[in-house]
Amino acid sequence: EVQLVESGGGLVQVGGSLRLSCAVSGITLDDYTIGWFRQAPGKEREGVSCISSTDGSTYYGDSVKGRFTIAIDNAKNTVYLQMNNLEPEDTAVYYCAGPMLGLNYDCSYAFPTEYGLDYWGKGTLVTVSS
Repeated sequence: EVQLVESGGGLVQVGGSLRLSCAVSGITLDDYTIGWFRQAPGKEREGVSCISSTDGSTYYGDSVKGRFTIAIDNAKNTVYLQMNNLEPEDTAVYYCAGPMLGLNYDCSYAFPTEYGLDYWGKGTLVTVSS
């Protein structure tokens, strides 16, 4: 059974930084895709970033480009989301997600849609205060 557990959220001031973690169990990240999504109060969930461990390719939503960085630590089977220069608009619950075993979610054409992402963590709350 694949499980994803997010951590690292918290309260930070505008301009600050946080690093979120997505610990994955039940599958190794050697050939897998992980996406980060977020949902702000009263808004629909949106794609933040996506990474393919096969070739290391990364993708970002327009609102976070240049501020967020996604990375994989294969030794720890964990995906990180480094968030810098945080803004109040980044306040949201952040989720990581992955596809069903044996199925492919290609970031290059699928992200930021959620179709094909079957495993989701419970989320971690990020609050950016002004």
